[in-house]
Amino acid sequence: MGRSRRTLPEELLLLALDPATGTTAQPQSLDLGLAGAQLVELALAGRIAPDGDRIAVVAPRPTGDPTLDCALELLRRRGAPVRAVNWIGGPRLGLRQTYLSHLERCGMVHAVAGQMCGVLPTTRYQATDTEISREIRARLDSAIRTGVPPDPRTAALAALAHAVGLGKHLYPGNEGRSSRSRLRDLIRHDPMGGLVAHAVMDVQNGVAAQPRRSPAPSGRQTAGPARPASEPARGVPMQPRHGSMARAVAH
Repeated sequence: MGRSRRTLPEELLLLALDPATGTTAQPQSLDLGLAGAQLVELALAGRIAPDGDRIAVVAPRPTGDPTLDCALELLRRRGAPVRAVNWIGGPRLGLRQTYLSHLERCGMVHAVAGQMCGVLPTTRYQATDTEISREIRARLDSAIRTGVPPDPRTAALAALAHAVGLGKHLYPGNEGRSSRSRLRDLIRHDPMGGLVAHAVMDVQNGVAAQPRRSPAPSGRQTAGPARPASEPARGVPMQPRHGSMARAVAH
Protein backbone atom coordinates (compact mmCIF):
# COMPACT_ATOMS: atom_id res chain seq x y z
CA MET A 1 0.00 0.00 0.00
CA GLY A 2 1.28 3.48 -0.70
CA ARG A 3 2.24 6.00 1.95
CA SER A 4 0.34 8.85 0.31
CA ARG A 5 -2.67 8.10 2.51
CA ARG A 6 -2.59 8.33 6.27
CA THR A 7 -3.41 5.09 8.03
CA LEU A 8 -6.32 4.72 10.44
CA PRO A 9 -4.06 4.43 13.52
CA GLU A 10 -2.43 7.72 12.54
CA GLU A 11 -5.79 9.42 12.00
CA LEU A 12 -7.18 8.09 15.29
CA LEU A 13 -4.12 9.39 17.13
CA LEU A 14 -4.38 12.82 15.49
CA LEU A 15 -8.05 12.98 16.50
CA ALA A 16 -7.11 12.20 20.09
CA LEU A 17 -4.36 14.83 20.34
CA ASP A 18 -5.48 17.89 22.27
CA PRO A 19 -4.16 20.95 20.39
CA ALA A 20 -4.06 23.01 23.56
CA THR A 21 -2.22 20.63 25.89
CA GLY A 22 -0.35 18.32 23.51
CA THR A 23 -1.64 15.27 25.37
CA THR A 24 -3.85 12.47 24.10
CA ALA A 25 -7.42 11.98 25.27
CA GLN A 26 -8.45 8.59 26.66
CA PRO A 27 -4.85 7.25 26.75
CA GLN A 28 -5.61 3.75 28.08
CA SER A 29 -8.47 2.97 25.71
CA LEU A 30 -6.61 4.73 22.89
CA ASP A 31 -3.93 2.05 23.02
CA LEU A 32 -6.63 -0.57 22.42
CA GLY A 33 -8.08 1.55 19.64
CA LEU A 34 -4.71 1.79 17.88
CA ALA A 35 -4.40 -2.01 17.89
CA GLY A 36 -7.93 -2.22 16.51
CA ALA A 37 -7.22 0.44 13.90
CA GLN A 38 -4.34 -1.66 12.63
CA LEU A 39 -6.75 -4.53 12.02
CA VAL A 40 -9.15 -2.30 10.08
CA GLU A 41 -6.31 -0.84 8.02
CA LEU A 42 -5.06 -4.33 7.16
CA ALA A 43 -8.60 -5.31 6.17
CA LEU A 44 -8.93 -2.24 3.94
CA ALA A 45 -5.63 -3.26 2.33
CA GLY A 46 -7.03 -6.72 1.61
CA ARG A 47 -4.60 -8.54 3.93
CA ILE A 48 -7.08 -9.82 6.52
CA ALA A 49 -10.83 -10.44 6.69
CA PRO A 50 -13.39 -11.13 9.43
CA ASP A 51 -14.26 -14.77 10.09
CA GLY A 52 -17.17 -14.58 12.52
CA ASP A 53 -15.69 -12.89 15.58
CA ARG A 54 -12.20 -13.84 14.43
CA ILE A 55 -9.61 -12.32 12.13
CA ALA A 56 -8.16 -14.40 9.29
CA VAL A 57 -5.10 -13.59 7.18
CA VAL A 58 -6.08 -13.84 3.51
CA ALA A 59 -3.03 -12.25 1.83
CA PRO A 60 0.19 -12.27 3.90
CA ARG A 61 2.25 -10.12 1.52
CA PRO A 62 3.69 -6.96 3.13
CA THR A 63 1.90 -3.64 2.89
CA GLY A 64 5.03 -1.50 2.92
CA ASP A 65 4.17 -0.01 6.32
CA PRO A 66 6.60 -1.50 8.90
CA THR A 67 4.26 -1.25 11.88
CA LEU A 68 1.31 -2.75 10.02
CA ASP A 69 3.54 -5.46 8.57
CA CYS A 70 4.71 -6.38 12.08
CA ALA A 71 1.09 -6.88 13.13
CA LEU A 72 0.33 -8.82 9.93
CA GLU A 73 3.29 -11.15 10.52
CA LEU A 74 2.19 -11.80 14.10
CA LEU A 75 -1.28 -12.68 12.84
CA ARG A 76 0.18 -14.95 10.15
CA ARG A 77 2.30 -16.83 12.67
CA ARG A 78 -0.78 -17.79 14.63
CA GLY A 79 -1.68 -20.14 11.80
CA ALA A 80 -5.42 -19.91 12.49
CA PRO A 81 -7.98 -17.10 12.74
CA VAL A 82 -7.58 -15.08 15.94
CA ARG A 83 -10.45 -13.71 17.98
CA ALA A 84 -10.52 -9.93 17.67
CA VAL A 85 -11.09 -9.46 21.39
CA ASN A 86 -8.01 -11.54 22.22
CA TRP A 87 -5.82 -9.75 19.71
CA ILE A 88 -6.84 -6.28 20.86
CA GLY A 89 -6.60 -7.27 24.52
CA GLY A 90 -3.01 -8.50 24.12
CA PRO A 91 -0.07 -6.37 25.26
CA ARG A 92 0.78 -3.52 22.92
CA LEU A 93 3.67 -1.89 24.77
CA GLY A 94 5.08 1.07 22.90
CA LEU A 95 2.46 1.15 20.14
CA ARG A 96 1.29 4.69 20.87
CA GLN A 97 4.86 5.95 21.08
CA THR A 98 5.66 4.19 17.80
CA TYR A 99 2.92 6.12 16.03
CA LEU A 100 3.76 9.41 17.74
CA SER A 101 7.38 9.03 16.65
CA HIS A 102 6.26 8.23 13.11
CA LEU A 103 4.02 11.31 12.98
CA GLU A 104 6.97 13.37 14.22
CA ARG A 105 9.25 11.98 11.50
CA CYS A 106 6.58 12.80 8.90
CA GLY A 107 6.40 16.37 10.19
CA MET A 108 2.76 16.11 11.30
CA VAL A 109 3.57 16.70 14.99
CA HIS A 110 6.55 18.03 16.88
CA ALA A 111 7.74 17.02 20.33
CA VAL A 112 7.82 19.59 23.14
CA ALA A 113 10.00 18.68 26.11
CA GLY A 114 8.86 19.59 29.61
CA GLN A 115 8.81 18.45 33.21
CA MET A 116 6.19 16.97 35.48
CA CYS A 117 6.21 18.34 39.02
CA GLY A 118 9.44 20.11 38.13
CA VAL A 119 11.35 16.80 38.16
CA LEU A 120 10.18 14.10 35.75
CA PRO A 121 10.92 14.75 32.07
CA THR A 122 7.86 14.68 29.85
CA THR A 123 7.17 15.02 26.16
CA ARG A 124 4.05 16.54 24.67
CA TYR A 125 3.15 16.53 21.01
CA GLN A 126 1.73 19.48 19.09
CA ALA A 127 0.27 19.19 15.60
CA THR A 128 2.39 21.10 13.09
CA ASP A 129 -0.25 21.08 10.36
CA THR A 130 -3.64 21.67 11.93
CA GLU A 131 -5.22 21.48 8.47
CA ILE A 132 -4.72 17.71 8.53
CA SER A 133 -6.52 17.35 11.84
CA ARG A 134 -9.30 19.64 10.63
CA GLU A 135 -9.74 17.53 7.48
CA ILE A 136 -10.05 14.33 9.53
CA ARG A 137 -12.52 15.97 11.89
CA ALA A 138 -14.51 17.40 8.96
CA ARG A 139 -15.08 13.91 7.57
CA LEU A 140 -16.66 12.82 10.85
CA ASP A 141 -18.67 16.03 11.14
CA SER A 142 -20.00 15.60 7.61
CA ALA A 143 -21.08 12.01 8.23
CA ILE A 144 -22.81 13.04 11.45
CA ARG A 145 -24.47 16.15 10.02
CA THR A 146 -25.67 14.82 6.67
CA GLY A 147 -26.65 11.29 7.64
CA VAL A 148 -25.23 10.08 4.31
CA PRO A 149 -23.53 6.68 4.74
CA PRO A 150 -19.79 7.43 4.92
CA ASP A 151 -17.04 5.59 3.09
CA PRO A 152 -15.68 2.50 4.92
CA ARG A 153 -12.59 4.33 6.17
CA THR A 154 -14.56 7.16 7.74
CA ALA A 155 -17.14 4.74 9.15
CA ALA A 156 -14.38 2.68 10.76
CA LEU A 157 -12.73 5.82 12.17
CA ALA A 158 -16.07 6.87 13.68
CA ALA A 159 -16.57 3.41 15.18
CA LEU A 160 -13.10 3.45 16.74
CA ALA A 161 -13.49 7.02 18.01
CA HIS A 162 -16.71 5.99 19.74
CA ALA A 163 -15.20 2.77 21.09
CA VAL A 164 -12.25 4.49 22.78
CA GLY A 165 -14.43 7.25 24.24
CA LEU A 166 -13.39 10.17 22.05
CA GLY A 167 -17.01 11.28 21.63
CA LYS A 168 -16.90 13.52 24.71
CA HIS A 169 -13.54 14.91 23.58
CA LEU A 170 -14.79 15.71 20.07
CA TYR A 171 -18.36 16.72 20.94
CA PRO A 172 -18.38 17.84 24.58
CA GLY A 173 -21.21 18.88 26.85
CA ASN A 174 -24.96 18.64 26.53
CA GLU A 175 -24.85 20.39 23.18
CA GLY A 176 -22.73 17.54 21.82
CA ARG A 177 -25.03 14.77 23.01
CA SER A 178 -26.83 14.27 19.69
CA SER A 179 -23.54 14.28 17.79
CA ARG A 180 -22.13 11.66 20.15
CA SER A 181 -25.21 9.54 19.55
CA ARG A 182 -24.87 9.81 15.78
CA LEU A 183 -21.15 9.04 16.04
CA ARG A 184 -22.09 5.81 17.80
CA ASP A 185 -24.64 4.99 15.12
CA LEU A 186 -22.02 5.21 12.35
CA ILE A 187 -20.59 1.95 13.67
CA ARG A 188 -23.10 0.01 11.57
CA HIS A 189 -21.72 1.24 8.23
CA ASP A 190 -18.54 -0.86 8.23
CA PRO A 191 -18.64 -4.54 9.32
CA MET A 192 -14.93 -4.76 10.08
CA GLY A 193 -14.92 -1.46 11.94
CA GLY A 194 -17.96 -2.61 13.91
CA LEU A 195 -16.35 -5.94 14.82
CA VAL A 196 -13.18 -4.23 15.99
CA ALA A 197 -15.01 -1.44 17.86
CA HIS A 198 -17.13 -3.94 19.77
CA ALA A 199 -13.98 -5.92 20.62
CA VAL A 200 -12.33 -2.74 21.95
CA MET A 201 -15.35 -2.06 24.16
CA ASP A 202 -15.47 -5.68 25.34
CA VAL A 203 -11.83 -5.49 26.44
CA GLN A 204 -12.46 -2.22 28.30
CA ASN A 205 -15.46 -3.75 30.05
CA GLY A 206 -13.50 -6.84 31.01
CA VAL A 207 -15.80 -9.06 29.00
CA ALA A 208 -14.19 -12.39 28.24
CA ALA A 209 -16.52 -12.81 25.29
CA GLN A 210 -17.10 -16.37 24.15
CA PRO A 211 -17.02 -17.13 20.43
CA ARG A 212 -20.35 -16.23 18.91
CA ARG A 213 -22.31 -19.23 17.69
CA SER A 214 -25.39 -19.16 15.54
CA PRO A 215 -28.38 -20.86 17.19
CA ALA A 216 -29.05 -24.36 15.87
CA PRO A 217 -32.30 -24.96 14.00
CA SER A 218 -35.10 -26.39 16.10
CA GLY A 219 -34.68 -30.11 16.75
CA ARG A 220 -31.12 -30.24 15.42
CA GLN A 221 -27.76 -30.17 17.12
CA THR A 222 -24.84 -28.04 16.07
CA ALA A 223 -22.25 -29.85 14.02
CA GLY A 224 -19.24 -30.49 16.20
CA PRO A 225 -17.80 -28.58 19.16
CA ALA A 226 -16.98 -24.91 19.01
CA ARG A 227 -13.39 -24.00 18.24
CA PRO A 228 -11.32 -23.24 21.31
CA ALA A 229 -10.55 -19.62 21.91
CA SER A 230 -7.12 -18.47 20.80
CA GLU A 231 -4.52 -17.40 23.31
CA PRO A 232 -4.06 -13.66 23.71
CA ALA A 233 -2.11 -12.26 20.81
CA ARG A 234 1.35 -10.93 21.23
CA GLY A 235 1.73 -7.26 20.52
CA VAL A 236 4.22 -4.98 18.92
CA PRO A 237 7.48 -5.02 20.90
CA MET A 238 8.26 -2.03 23.06
CA GLN A 239 10.24 0.56 21.23
CA PRO A 240 13.62 1.48 22.72
CA ARG A 241 13.59 4.50 24.98
CA HIS A 242 16.65 6.67 25.42
CA GLY A 243 18.12 7.71 28.74
CA SER A 244 17.95 6.18 32.21
CA MET A 245 14.68 7.88 32.81
CA ALA A 246 12.65 7.73 29.58
CA ARG A 247 10.61 10.64 28.40
CA ALA A 248 7.05 10.36 29.52
CA VAL A 249 4.75 9.87 26.54
CA ALA A 250 1.90 12.31 26.11
CA HIS A 251 -1.18 10.85 27.69
